[in-house]
Amino acid sequence: MAFFIPPSALQNQATSSLHSPPLQNKMTTSDVGIFKSTLLPSLGIYSTLSLATYLAAEATDRVELKDWLWPSCQVLNAWWTAIGQPIHKHNTSLGTAWDALPWTERVLLSCVTIWGTRLFARIAARSLVRGKDDSRYEAAKKEPGFWKGALMKLFLPEAAILSVISLPFTVPFTVGGAGLALEENVVNVVRAVGVAVFGMGFAMEVIADTQLGLHRQERTDLCRHGIWGVVRHPNYLGDTLVHCSFALLNMAGSFSPVVLLGPLANYLFLRGMGGDKQTEASQEERYKSDDPHKYEQLQQWRKEKNSFWPAMRDLVNPWALAVAGCGFIAVVIEEGFRGAYDM
Repeated sequence: MAFFIPPSALQNQATSSLHSPPLQNKMTTSDVGIFKSTLLPSLGIYSTLSLATYLAAEATDRVELKDWLWPSCQVLNAWWTAIGQPIHKHNTSLGTAWDALPWTERVLLSCVTIWGTRLFARIAARSLVRGKDDSRYEAAKKEPGFWKGALMKLFLPEAAILSVISLPFTVPFTVGGAGLALEENVVNVVRAVGVAVFGMGFAMEVIADTQLGLHRQERTDLCRHGIWGVVRHPNYLGDTLVHCSFALLNMAGSFSPVVLLGPLANYLFLRGMGGDKQTEASQEERYKSDDPHKYEQLQQWRKEKNSFWPAMRDLVNPWALAVAGCGFIAVVIEEGFRGAYDM
């Protein structure tokens, strides 16, 4: 397939920094369309991986294998789109493909990789230690004919949702956007905001998982202290911030409004399908019959703290301020790497 490179792109290539040799892997929406260039390849990748995961999950009776797939396949798709396709199409090396990425896109790919790798390690380790399915899935498997309908009801629908969620880190590498035509100093500010939001979301996820793990080693009641004293589900809030940061980073590069569908789809999925409401519904059902003390704690916790977004009074919680500080640290780290890169 021949690629059309507009004169403006050629001019930009000629004036770009020597640190970023041009290696075009972009197509405009007028060439092939957003569906064919981005959504369809992602859907193909995710559907194939979901089918393989479904077969493995049914064979081992472990539904939660699909949770292993959730972060890992997003990282794989991001790397294939940003690096794998240029290597394949241009017969170039990994180093050349990486060097061809603009700085903002390198930051974006790095953030996706850091987030997805950490989450995969967390989910896999927790699953291996537990030795059985999550309680939510154990309850679901009691339904007659669960495995017969699981592929169409659980695995493949999540593949379709992932295709939309992934837009912020597939569109920049496949669909050439005109961008927002921002001044360089404004671009730096926008990128810094994106990095700060990523740092806050990532820190919130790490702190929440760490504190929950330590709590469960010492006690059997609900974890309601630390970052869990800001909102009832800080891990889901952190995940939302991370995906919003991916869209923000797009604004500092070749921005296309379609990427905003990514964090929106992720947010709707967390709030409506696989996040706080599903978790608490499962907790309430189990606690009501098996652990009255936890059930009472959950009811009281609901009265005191919001589920997802913190109340104004909780924004001054020391742990909320610590998360904000982590966002600042992330910006300092990114600026340090960029300074070294520009030397």
